[in-house]
Amino acid sequence: MAKAPKKAQAGIDTRHYDVIVAPHITEKATVLSEHNAVVFKVATKATKPEIKAAVEAIYGKKVLGVNTLTQKGKTKRWKGKPYKRSDVKKAVVTLAPGESIDITSGI
Repeated sequence: MAKAPKKAQAGIDTRHYDVIVAPHITEKATVLSEHNAVVFKVATKATKPEIKAAVEAIYGKKVLGVNTLTQKGKTKRWKGKPYKRSDVKKAVVTLAPGESIDITSGI
């Protein structure tokens, strides 16, 4: 019985778009962009290797490192009833020297 051939990784896979949710644009993220770092909102179950692969595939840039953090949702009140905002996972992606990503333009 012959083994099935391995599936070739051809550029951008659709799951990469499920990992990277959106760019995170704040004052802190703008300061980080001066140091070759970009901040993205990512899926809560995404791992660092998945985030690195997704950024390299989508933007075609070399990634040196990925730091992640989970921002816990605040408890708020609306019409006297408490509710909780969703948790958000963020990734600070450090790019190789000389590389940059313009997140204000589309993909």
